[in-house]
Amino acid sequence: MSDYMFMVESHLSAEQFRVVGEMQKIAHAAGVNLFLTGGALRDMLGGFPVRDLDFTVETNALKLLKAVEKAGATVVSTDDLRKSAELRFPGHVTAELAMARTEKFPKSGGKPQVTPATIHEDLRSRDFTVNAVALSINKASLGLPIDPTNGVGDIERKELRAIHNYSFYDDPSRMIRLIRFKVRLGYAIDERTKLQYENAREAEMLARITPEALGAELRHMAGEPLIGDLLRALEEEKLIELYLPGLQGAKLNVPTFAKLQKARQLVPSDFRLHSMPLFLGILLEKLNAKESATLIKNADLTRAEVSGSEKLEAAAKKLERELKSPKLQKASQLYQLLSKSPGEQILYLLVYSEQRLVQDRIRNYFAKYLPASLEITDEMVTATGVAAGTPKFARAKEEMILTRLDSRPKKPAPEPELPPPPPMSSFARGPGPRAPR
Repeated sequence: MSDYMFMVESHLSAEQFRVVGEMQKIAHAAGVNLFLTGGALRDMLGGFPVRDLDFTVETNALKLLKAVEKAGATVVSTDDLRKSAELRFPGHVTAELAMARTEKFPKSGGKPQVTPATIHEDLRSRDFTVNAVALSINKASLGLPIDPTNGVGDIERKELRAIHNYSFYDDPSRMIRLIRFKVRLGYAIDERTKLQYENAREAEMLARITPEALGAELRHMAGEPLIGDLLRALEEEKLIELYLPGLQGAKLNVPTFAKLQKARQLVPSDFRLHSMPLFLGILLEKLNAKESATLIKNADLTRAEVSGSEKLEAAAKKLERELKSPKLQKASQLYQLLSKSPGEQILYLLVYSEQRLVQDRIRNYFAKYLPASLEITDEMVTATGVAAGTPKFARAKEEMILTRLDSRPKKPAPEPELPPPPPMSSFARGPGPRAPR
């Protein structure tokens, strides 16, 4: 059990691990069982960066939201049907808190009947085995793994396996999800699961995916690091056409998505970033007004999502002008500008900006200045006598970071090469070889 907790501590960022501790306190005070589940466990066991924390409780999760907000979290959204909530904690940590439940689908693609359940029942009713692993965060059973479908074995084999024979009939959007996980994780699809997928397609289950489910999958796509590879795979499977008939080739804009994929490789996995505006902007870029309206309707996108995409270019262009300013002479000045800029604007410029200076400054920020800022820890600031959690603490930490950045030695210029020696005269060389007679 201690091995699993060591894995949790070593794979999570300091901020994420702090959130696990806060959630443990909240669940203990409420007298409910808490588990780290799903994607967080899958990514830790598979050696991937953990982007989001997934918590499951054996009670109505919405009843814990007041305590969660007191711990400093913001409730981004709630799902009354599934009794779950999306949360954002300080330090750019995102998480889901959900009720352990089973879902039964009276109609393919329709709304499920949700019933409270134990963690074991919850895991057995999930989509794929790799997502059906849990770890107890309860003090009495801390670090106890729960794996009723042998998901750990499938992670070790790098294999995607559906838990139920009718998984794609119950929720046809899982067919899109299967390809998304295949690309992101680089796992093979189990032969039986592949057959189930093909059977569901032949039974025309794709037609039963609701606009709400298509929109949910599109939002997940927006955050995928291998977005160019994913869209190629969805194009090959003809799944991307669910959003718009004929969405392929030049209209799909894969070359620009490939640029986005390359740009995302520069960005740390925990970097604050709202992925949807840039993703949606690229997706709609090659479409006419009628085609864009159809896609937006088919994916049940909100007006706020569309508006955010439309406003991104102008905001990014303003940032581009600031980045070109000759006043940005110090590393600390560039760090201050970009650390306060929305991540989606920075990523937009990496994809679209033709200014070499802008590209170089953004790359320096990610490669040099952001890592250097992490050298200043909270413990170093506390050692100066400033109390943690206060506005003065935040200011003191920033000042220490800026001082560190400007005091970092620059790479010395290479020494000039010595000029080649002048050619020697014939006298200095001495007599040459005699010509034969």
